[in-house]
Amino acid sequence: MKKSIVIGAGIAGIATSIRLAKKGYAVEVYESNAYAGGKLSAFSSEGFRFDAGPSLFTMPQYVDALFELCDEDPRAHFTYHKKEIGCEYFWPDGTRLTAYSDQNRFLQEVEEKLNVAPTVVKKYLARAKEKFDLTAELFLENSLHRWGTFLTKNTIKALARLPLFELNKSLAKVNTAQLKEPHLVQFYNRFATYNGSSPFQTPGIMTLVQHLESEYGTFIPEGGMEQISQSLFQLAKRQGVKFYFNQKVTEILHTKNKVTAVMVNKQKLLADVIVSNMDIFPTYRFLLPKAKAPEKILAQERSSSAVIFYWGIQKQFPALDLHNIFFSEDYQAEFNAIFNEHTLYDDPTIYVNITAKDVPSDAPKGCENWFVMINTPADYEQDWETDIVSLRTKVLDKLEKRLNTSIRSHIVTEEVLTPPMIETKTQSHLGALYGASSNNKMAAFWRHPNFSREFNNLYFCGGSVHPGGGIPLCLLSAKIVSDQLASLT
Repeated sequence: MKKSIVIGAGIAGIATSIRLAKKGYAVEVYESNAYAGGKLSAFSSEGFRFDAGPSLFTMPQYVDALFELCDEDPRAHFTYHKKEIGCEYFWPDGTRLTAYSDQNRFLQEVEEKLNVAPTVVKKYLARAKEKFDLTAELFLENSLHRWGTFLTKNTIKALARLPLFELNKSLAKVNTAQLKEPHLVQFYNRFATYNGSSPFQTPGIMTLVQHLESEYGTFIPEGGMEQISQSLFQLAKRQGVKFYFNQKVTEILHTKNKVTAVMVNKQKLLADVIVSNMDIFPTYRFLLPKAKAPEKILAQERSSSAVIFYWGIQKQFPALDLHNIFFSEDYQAEFNAIFNEHTLYDDPTIYVNITAKDVPSDAPKGCENWFVMINTPADYEQDWETDIVSLRTKVLDKLEKRLNTSIRSHIVTEEVLTPPMIETKTQSHLGALYGASSNNKMAAFWRHPNFSREFNNLYFCGGSVHPGGGIPLCLLSAKIVSDQLASLT
């Protein structure tokens, strides 16, 4: 039986291990942390449970597909429900918008709160859907770096509609031209943050991202986000995958055009196939120091990072839901600070996630667990210790003003995550959450492929390679890797 080694037990690494096991490989996964899941993990403090990383769950069919691949009923191992409210939005001028999952109800909300006719939003969303339908096979479901991907009927059809994708306009310009109403423009500009980019730089094709949420909705897993990674971890073990934790891979060995083994604790572990779920930058710099690195790819602008405050709050807030956004007044200035000045903006947009709204056991009775995230630059050696103190004050001042109530006095436990800590915990270069940003119309093509051009048995999965970051795309990266390997069964 051929052996495959997967480096890293993030969500993409776990998914890849499942798919390789189904193909007949003996699979071993080596993880430097003590747990599976990578960013998709959790912790507890003083009776409060917090999802440590990703908090948005969309397109659950990609998780279900892994259980179905293994002839298992997904609902026997992993359950979730669709949210009626996708997110609550708050603006500085007092405007508030509820993003209902039901499109008709959402259109009615937009008309009542923002005075925008449903026909305007319907036309906008229909255009976004058309972009997605034409490009999903090319950009998401197959390797973008194999010629065969471009020689299909659907790809030729997509290329014939090239002007539709609005590659020469920024997302913000597209949204402004099509929607006009400032609150609604900012609402849809926010979706650039789903891949750590700026709406004022990322191309107009990115309107397809909001299509995914409006079309499929948002979900919450029973037991919290960590159940995504944990249920797949258990599935992988049932498929015979062997996991080794607190085991750091320090080098990938190679001869000529093949990788041969990995080094773990000074031991050489042979493998027929190696898959790296590690960020592509440290994969080359630390694990493949003697290999020819793709310098242009590694030099790309990093995506945004984040500062996250985890607050256990001895109070409940009926005005809030699972997902909540408190916008900045000047969005363009905020993204300029993040990507051009590499500083924390004085009036940041604040995202508050409260899983206790749907999973009551995540907080003591009468309390809530707040995951408070602020988009920031990656780590360019800013003075984070000083910045965090100032940021905390600004965030609390803003939230207390918007909600017209005290929050500080109700915080009973607190943890903080910063970009340097993200890099340490997840090996993400400079703490960037999504690898390279998508602030360029060619960004998708410049993203590292899921295979090595130098070594014919080395592959890559995860958020720093094609097709990108976020749970659905990481799961798709695992499928793309699997599709390139012959089945042994």
